[in-house]
Amino acid sequence: MKNRLLPILIILSTIIFILRLFWVQLINIDDVQLSNKNSVQRVYNYPDRGYIFDRNNKLLVENEPYYDLMIVPKDLKEIDTIEFCRILKIDKKTLITKINKAKKFSRIKSSVFLSQISKSDYAIVQEKLWKYKGFSIQRKSNRNYLLNSASNILGYISEVNDYEISDNTYYESGELIGRQGIEKAYEKELRGLKGVNYYQKDKFNRITGSYKQGIYDTLYKLANDINLTIDYNLQTYGDSLMINKYGSIIAIEPSSGEILALVNAPTFDPNLLIGRDRSKNYINLKNDTIGKPLFDRGLQGQYPPGSTFKLVNALIALQENVINDKTIIYCNQGHYYSSRRFMKCHCNIGTINNLDKAIYNSCNTYFANIYKQSIEKFPSSSIGMDNWKKHVSSFGFGNFLGYDHPTGRPGLIPDSKYYNKWYPKGGWKAATTISNGIGQGEILTTPMQLANLSAAIANRGWFKTPHLVKKISNNDINEKFKIKNYTTIDSIHFEKVIEGMYNVIEKGTAQNAKIKGIKVVGKTGTSENFIKINGKRLQLTDHSVFIGFAPKDDPKIAIAVFIENGYWGTRWAAPIASLMMEKYLNEKINRNYLEQYIYNGNLINEYRKPYLKSNFKINE
Repeated sequence: MKNRLLPILIILSTIIFILRLFWVQLINIDDVQLSNKNSVQRVYNYPDRGYIFDRNNKLLVENEPYYDLMIVPKDLKEIDTIEFCRILKIDKKTLITKINKAKKFSRIKSSVFLSQISKSDYAIVQEKLWKYKGFSIQRKSNRNYLLNSASNILGYISEVNDYEISDNTYYESGELIGRQGIEKAYEKELRGLKGVNYYQKDKFNRITGSYKQGIYDTLYKLANDINLTIDYNLQTYGDSLMINKYGSIIAIEPSSGEILALVNAPTFDPNLLIGRDRSKNYINLKNDTIGKPLFDRGLQGQYPPGSTFKLVNALIALQENVINDKTIIYCNQGHYYSSRRFMKCHCNIGTINNLDKAIYNSCNTYFANIYKQSIEKFPSSSIGMDNWKKHVSSFGFGNFLGYDHPTGRPGLIPDSKYYNKWYPKGGWKAATTISNGIGQGEILTTPMQLANLSAAIANRGWFKTPHLVKKISNNDINEKFKIKNYTTIDSIHFEKVIEGMYNVIEKGTAQNAKIKGIKVVGKTGTSENFIKINGKRLQLTDHSVFIGFAPKDDPKIAIAVFIENGYWGTRWAAPIASLMMEKYLNEKINRNYLEQYIYNGNLINEYRKPYLKSNFKINE
């Protein structure tokens, strides 16, 4: 037995060694890299990032080459730091910092020393690079945004940070990732999948050929191109109308939920956030505390909807059988909703309003009454309020809607729990919340939600989730964007409200929104504008709001326009919406006088008012 023990041990050791060698050499490439990290170099191959087009195949985003200067700290030799810094346009402190960062990452692995070198700088660097051992050039591509606005839609790309590298093993230092907008929302589709080649190196660190004849090499997977739902001509036209104005224009195709335009003002050129000046430009944009160009007003702005919300309360009152289209309510320039509280209205004394007239005259008294009745028909205010919220929420208010953009805020639709917190002993009732009846009070909405409301009314009671992507390399969009979302309001009630909206244009508060040959429907709104400074409530100029769609009986475009500090709906929002609809439906503008009025409009002084305390009044 003793004579057999040694041969058995030798055989077992040999088997274990062979199995381990088989695992290392053929199965586990990670072990190969660890055990041969001095002799194997890994080089990634990157597919070009996917192109972005508009709905009509107009190119919006393309790629252009750039170059990364790579470093392997182990191979560094003494260099002429003065010349090297001059070539790269950096100072000596930056040079030392970047070398130390590379050493911390790995002394023997290649990492990015200086990213996004332009073609012109690359020519200079390449000519001198032979003098600087340990440095090499890696070619990549960067974005070129051909639409020098719409930064809120497109987003941008930049280098991954340390957190993203640790959170996602796909990325390595120096690689690019989508930030904001479509670039972020569709990062995986736009980036493709990188490939990798492994190269054998000799003891002098020179590449001698592919590692194991390239059996571990992988090809990259092509990225996807994306077609947006955006109409380039409509988007750029909207940008031109918003010069010297802050706010948002959102246009939707009602039948599909496709977003035709998503204008944010003020905007900026997304190319500012590309290249080596990105950080400096970002800081400048962030420091613009008046214009706030990084703030997407259409998706993040939360405002009272004003009188546009009266349409929702009308539909709820019809659904709850509180009123019909012939119900009469008298207005005497306002409404007493308690013995001492009075809500003003611009109607003349003794005005008699049915639903149609109340909509086109925008009567506060009418809508305050029907809101109150819609709550009070239930056994308690709490039950009535929660039922009211159920109806309102079915239009997409109070949530993010589910659109394919990473930015947004939900707004606010209060319920009984909300008021119970403010009135813990239950001391509230419908009259306490009466401002909700005219789109003020605690209600907050986003312009996107208002555009969706317009689409839901255009469709007579349903909407498809608004979205920005039409197709991905000829593949279909997510199924959720094809589903009809029905409101809690029966379709029969919408025609009564739409008739009133049509008369808003024909003989009501937005007659300047008429388009010859096209039946336009809409509703103006004036949204109260308060801010707090040093604990004091300061009243600024109200916001101008309009929602609508056209044509009336075969809607092709639904729209919401929100102009900050724009006085009232008729002054700015209604004519801007009208021009947008005319541009989309007729492809040209015949009302040049109206277009020039908007072009010449300048509200910049209104936005400076918070910094000029004598220009506004204080409401304690």
